[in-house]
Amino acid sequence: MRRAENGTAKVRRHEAILAELRASPAIRIAELAAAHAVSTETIRRDLDALSAAGLISRTYGGATGAPLADEPLLDDRYRVNPQQRLVLARAVMPLVQDGDSVMIDAGATTIYVARRLAAERNDLSVVTTSFGVASALAANPSMQIRICPGEYDPRDGGVTGPDALDYLGHFHVTHAIIGASRLDASGPSDFNSASVWIKRTMIKQAEQTILVLDHEKLEKTGFERICPLSEIDWLVTDASIGGDLTKAVEKAKVKVQLAAD
Repeated sequence: MRRAENGTAKVRRHEAILAELRASPAIRIAELAAAHAVSTETIRRDLDALSAAGLISRTYGGATGAPLADEPLLDDRYRVNPQQRLVLARAVMPLVQDGDSVMIDAGATTIYVARRLAAERNDLSVVTTSFGVASALAANPSMQIRICPGEYDPRDGGVTGPDALDYLGHFHVTHAIIGASRLDASGPSDFNSASVWIKRTMIKQAEQTILVLDHEKLEKTGFERICPLSEIDWLVTDASIGGDLTKAVEKAKVKVQLAAD
């Protein structure tokens, strides 16, 4: 029976594999297994997971970097903790149904969410500020995708500014799917003021808001508050919350969806 592996070790190995691909045109399974002192089967599973996330291209006996056409706007920030982002993305799926209308924020995790939506849902009407999100959704031809105009912000890989805000105001959607830099008892917050206004507008135009973020961002505060906690309907995260945040979430009647690996 295969013994369960420590999640931290897997994440670090994934990051090391991606780092090696940034330095080399291709990598081989046998070489990676020797370098990380694990079995070739473990490395195959690593490469399969990274390939499923769209971060690499699998080849016979190894892998190469993902083609630029597949990931035109991803930088190193999108390549960190791919398995964690995949797990979060899967946890969003029960909250969105075929035929729904959705606004999707720019950011690393939301691209993973878009990939899962493209794989598991059909006939969504989507408005997004993210070129990466739009590209991921375009893999499913049933999706109707609208991209906001605006000023490109390389920090988030999306557009911001008055044109984007005005465009978002023309739509009413079932869900807003957003990320944030931090979340504490007062609500979600972010370090990018320009994207904060995008998130606020999406929340305003949606029947319900789904906030997706990993446990490392919980019970911490960013530069600018996005909204009160009471404006969030669903929190999707990958670990149980505690302390003051638990009390605040219960008081604000925020529903929590825990991601399971």
